[in-house]
Amino acid sequence: MTLFEMNNQTEVTEFIFLGFSNHPKLQGLFFLIFLVIYPTTLLGNTLIIMATRIGPALHTPMYYFLSNLSFLDVCYTSTTIPVMLMNFFLEKKTISYEGRLSQIFFLVTCAGTEGVLLAAMAYDRYLAICHPRQYSVLMSVKVGAFLVTGSWLCGLVNSVTHTVLAATLTLCGPNQISHFLCDIPLLLKLSCSDTSLNESVLHVASATIGLSPCLFTAVSYILIISAILRIPSAQGRSKAFSTCASHLTVVVVFYGMANFNYDRPREGYNLDVDILVSVLFCVMTPMLNPIIYSLRNKEVKGALRKLSGRWVFPANICVWINGLKTVVGGPAEWHSG
Repeated sequence: MTLFEMNNQTEVTEFIFLGFSNHPKLQGLFFLIFLVIYPTTLLGNTLIIMATRIGPALHTPMYYFLSNLSFLDVCYTSTTIPVMLMNFFLEKKTISYEGRLSQIFFLVTCAGTEGVLLAAMAYDRYLAICHPRQYSVLMSVKVGAFLVTGSWLCGLVNSVTHTVLAATLTLCGPNQISHFLCDIPLLLKLSCSDTSLNESVLHVASATIGLSPCLFTAVSYILIISAILRIPSAQGRSKAFSTCASHLTVVVVFYGMANFNYDRPREGYNLDVDILVSVLFCVMTPMLNPIIYSLRNKEVKGALRKLSGRWVFPANICVWINGLKTVVGGPAEWHSG
C-alpha cells in the first residue's frame, strides 16, 4: 500500500468478530454449550486451588505449581468466554480498540506463562524421579517460588512486548476479525503499516517462550521414562509413573492443541475448522486440566473429598435424635454422644 493510499484510509477504532457467524441458527446451542463450559472450568480450577491449600499432603512444590496452573486457566478462560457469551446476544459483535489490546495482553500473558510453568513442573518431576534423595534440597520452597515467579515474568515480558508493538500498528481496515478473539497473527493481517518488526518479535517469542519450554519438557520426560524403565519391580515402575502421569497428560494436551492451533498449514483456510481448533485450545484445555488431575491423582482426589465433606457436613451442623446430640458425617473428632 502506498503512502497516499494509507493517508486516505480511515483508522479503525472498532472491530467486528465473525466467529460462529457461519451458523446463525445454532447461536442458541453454542451459547448453552459455552455457558456450561465456563462455570465448569471455574469450579474445577477453583476446587483444585482450594484443595492444594487445605490438604497437608498437597503442600509440596508440585501442587504449588498446580495451583498456579489452575489460576492461569481461570484467567485464560475469563479473558475470552465472557465476551463470547455476551456477543451471542448482540447483532453486531464488536470489540473496542482498547478492549482488543487488553485481550491480547491477557491472552499472551496466560499462554506464555503456562508454557514455561509446564516446563518448570516437568523439571520438578524429573528431580522427584531421577534424584529423589536430593529432591528436598534441589526443589526447596524458595526454588519453587523462583520458578513460578520466573514463569510469570516470562509471560508478562513477552505479553508487554507484543502489546506495545501492536499499539504502534496503523489499522485502517477491514475491521473484521475472522475469529471469536483477538490474537496477534490475526491483528497483523488487519494492519496497513509495516509489520516486519512485529513478525520478527513473534518468531523470536515462538522459539523462546513456545518451542524452548516444549523441548525442555520433552527432554525431561525422556530422562524420566528412562529412569522409570530401570526400576526393577513392576510395582515400583507403576508408582513412579503415577507421580507424573497427570502432568504428562496435561503437557500432551496443551502442546498438542497449541501446535495444531498455531502451526498447522494455512492453505485451504476454513473458518469453521479454525474456530473449532481455537475452541479446543483456548476453552477445552483449561476445563480438562482439573479433570485430568482429579481423576489420575490420589492425593488430589483425597483433598477434594475432604473439601466436599467440609461443605456438605460442616462441623456445626448437628441433629438431635432421641435427645442425643449427634454430628452428622465428618471426621471422627466431630462426633459427640
